[in-house]
Amino acid sequence: MKFGRFEIQTFVEQKFRLDGGTMFGVIPKSIWQRLIPPDENNLIPMVTNLFVLKAHDRNIIFDAGLGDTLSDREKKIYGTEGVSYMDEGLKTCGLTADDIDYVVLTHLHTDHCAGAVKLLDDQYTARFPKARHVVGQREWDLAMTPDERTSAVYVPDRLKPLSDAGLVDFIDSDTEILPGIRAVFTGGHTASHFALEIESEGEKVFYYADIFCTSAHMGVAYVPATDLYPTDTMEIKRRTLPLIIDQDVIMAFDHDTSAPLARIVSDGKRMKAVPVEA
Repeated sequence: MKFGRFEIQTFVEQKFRLDGGTMFGVIPKSIWQRLIPPDENNLIPMVTNLFVLKAHDRNIIFDAGLGDTLSDREKKIYGTEGVSYMDEGLKTCGLTADDIDYVVLTHLHTDHCAGAVKLLDDQYTARFPKARHVVGQREWDLAMTPDERTSAVYVPDRLKPLSDAGLVDFIDSDTEILPGIRAVFTGGHTASHFALEIESEGEKVFYYADIFCTSAHMGVAYVPATDLYPTDTMEIKRRTLPLIIDQDVIMAFDHDTSAPLARIVSDGKRMKAVPVEA
């Protein structure tokens, strides 16, 4: 899909399943199951949608998915067999891992960063060896010292090879990565989670990662139980939603199985995602 002078493409890196109650937090099952029906184990289908932005003669990928280095424990946590379609997905964009110039990691949970590495001779190594990896400084620091709540999703040994190779660019405040491509810190989901707001010739695409993880999570109160600071998530959603609707912003959803790119319309009572063909 082209917007202004930019082009964005998307592909599914991996399929997985998570507990529906966890993904919708305080929202009753009687409500959320109408949006995403669960299976007999209360698990809902999800995917890791990866987005490749072609801008300024650069190839920029948003987050890196689950990848193919998951442990058996991680496969159980994420309800996946660990089959990654990274290479095939990049090929549909006419690219290989060597063609990626930037990997923007909105936060460092396994489902957003594990695909940034691969195994070579049983050692983690960068999957995108020519790319700058943009990471929040505080997010990195927290991921290096996980606690009882975060140890299942922060894996320091998988991340360290990126910094050891000198491939990480740290940011600690709202930052223009390239002209028209801006990292906007949100907090909420993690302490240093950030979003991407992209604009070219007046057309906008927002990637808010796990703040708006699917089109079913547009409502302010629809916040996963995994968010460390849910009231912060609600505040950023409350502030951002009017702009998204009023300015006809195209949303990029990281975990939506049917609408990776969509416009949000509202009749004043309900919001609806209108898929955009990528």
